[in-house]
Amino acid sequence: MDEQPMVCFDKVTKAYGELVVLRELDLSVAANEKVSLIGPSGSGKTTVLRTLMTLEPIQGGVIEVDGEPLTHMKRGERLVPADARHKRRMRGKIGMVFQQFNLFPHMTALQNCIEAPMTVLGLGRDEAAQRAQELLRLVGLATKVDSYPGQLSGGQQQRVAIARALAMRPKVMLFDEVTSALDPEVVGEVLAVIRDIGRDHNLTMLMVTHQMGFAREFSDRICFFSDGAIVEHGTPDQIFGNARHERTQQFLRAVLAGQ
Repeated sequence: MDEQPMVCFDKVTKAYGELVVLRELDLSVAANEKVSLIGPSGSGKTTVLRTLMTLEPIQGGVIEVDGEPLTHMKRGERLVPADARHKRRMRGKIGMVFQQFNLFPHMTALQNCIEAPMTVLGLGRDEAAQRAQELLRLVGLATKVDSYPGQLSGGQQQRVAIARALAMRPKVMLFDEVTSALDPEVVGEVLAVIRDIGRDHNLTMLMVTHQMGFAREFSDRICFFSDGAIVEHGTPDQIFGNARHERTQQFLRAVLAGQ
């Protein structure tokens, strides 16, 4: 019997008025699987992550995380829209790192990493601080715990953001173009941290990226999106070496020519 997926989109539809961004999306991601979502801007990739974080409501279908509905909850035999408490509990299973670092500017790196574990998880300050220090060490910032975001480079700020997401001990990590706002010379340091996390931690990871070399090296599976749907998916070698769909081939030619 197949293992239950960690993330499952079942006929999920997301629209803004007349604009349909996800078209009855079906996507299952196994526990500990590393999946990269690639495709042109506006194809629905980031919306997948934002609906998983319940930042965007869906108009149809069901999303499940860790075997439970995300935006709905069971009431008897029926599924009804989830209440705030259910959404909060389910969001605790998911961490997200955005393009912009979204750090609190008036808090140090350490304070940024302990705020949510204390207020959401109810951790004591000492336990939260110990966890934060371990994670800042993991992302190579052991000497920056008392630095404020304004004292850190873009790459360092993004690594604090990764540590902050990990501090909640999520089962699923989402990365949305996390290197797009960085100077080219620091992209590698952030990708190295993500590579290490993927290797050393039991995490399901979904990444929206235009870094094709990293996607090929890092991912177990690549999903190519166009017009709100997955046109093609497969192993990195299948997608980059032998893409079957003309739209996928066209996209990869254009992107790889520019890298």
